[in-house]
Amino acid sequence: MRNNLANSWKVYAGFAIAAIVLFAIAPAMLSDFRLNQLGKYLCFGIVAVGIGLAWGRGGMLTLGQGVFFGLGAYMMAMHLKIADAELRGQDVPDFMQTAGLTELPGYWVPFTSPVVTIVGIVVLPVLVAVVLGLGVFKRKVKGAYFAILSQALVAAFATLLIGQQKTTGGSNGLNYFRSFFGLALNDPANRRLLFFITAATLLIIVAITRQIMYSRYGELLVAVRDQEERVRFLGYDPANVKVVAYAVAALFASIAGALFVPIVGIVSPNDIGVVPSIAFLIGVAIGGRTTLLGPVLGAIAVAWAQTSLSENFPSGWTYAQGLIFILVVGFFPAGLAGLGAVARRRKKRSDTHPSATSDIATITTDAGTVPAEGAKTP
Repeated sequence: MRNNLANSWKVYAGFAIAAIVLFAIAPAMLSDFRLNQLGKYLCFGIVAVGIGLAWGRGGMLTLGQGVFFGLGAYMMAMHLKIADAELRGQDVPDFMQTAGLTELPGYWVPFTSPVVTIVGIVVLPVLVAVVLGLGVFKRKVKGAYFAILSQALVAAFATLLIGQQKTTGGSNGLNYFRSFFGLALNDPANRRLLFFITAATLLIIVAITRQIMYSRYGELLVAVRDQEERVRFLGYDPANVKVVAYAVAALFASIAGALFVPIVGIVSPNDIGVVPSIAFLIGVAIGGRTTLLGPVLGAIAVAWAQTSLSENFPSGWTYAQGLIFILVVGFFPAGLAGLGAVARRRKKRSDTHPSATSDIATITTDAGTVPAEGAKTP
């Protein structure tokens, strides 16, 4: 009981510290530009939380999170472009006018409504993940085969977007957003509000994920990862367990994509393709995929390093990123967050088994040092 109470206080303290950093220290110390960059990194952290749940706890190597990130991002971008066109008194967005279109394509029309847009961001990626997950996991596809399949899916999605030049902007994507649900994006106060929304969303998602991890379902998910056949023998369907985690990860990625668009001001196939999907995974691996905060901190650190180092070494960052990933996977498979756990285990072993042991155990008495009972003598 006392341990549970202590752990609860640690969790509350951790969330309080994170809230102070995000809502007080960061806005006070960072410029508007750097704060906007941090908001972008937090979006990547939201994606990483879902990957940590699906991959770290469920053993599903999700190399295709760019699909769900892109779905949320493009749905939000479509609504923002329609809203901007309405502010200018036009029927279609500017890039469609350049392409010669005079009316919205059929699949754009629902996103004229902000309510439908929000519902779509939440529901559509989950439906896609459920359908895909049932089709894959029911056939017992896992491991490298699932990773290749998910990566092929994201490559196909990016190619599809590039081919729709007139309706999705093609390789240029959608950009130059002026407003976000009635808020002018060129106003620094509104951009700070957008950062606060993103930070609050990240904290809420981390809290939800913690509840999932330490629930009965979370234990079952880990059991499926480690002993899938034994779980099936106990009467559970591992496919259904995996689908739930995969759908939750898809939901988080979609929400992150929707927040990414107004923060960055652009979304294109380059933001959701194979390379970004792998970058999401690298951040999670470096931070520690089996932990709660490791994926978030790893994703933010990798994104920050990419921005900082690519400014000075534009051609060398990709090699550095690959090298870091190889080092972590090869020598620190639990990620940087796992180093603390390793240190604690070693300390516990040293406390339990003192290092001052030898072949001849001794006891110090008033008469001197004599062999202990049961010890071997020369």
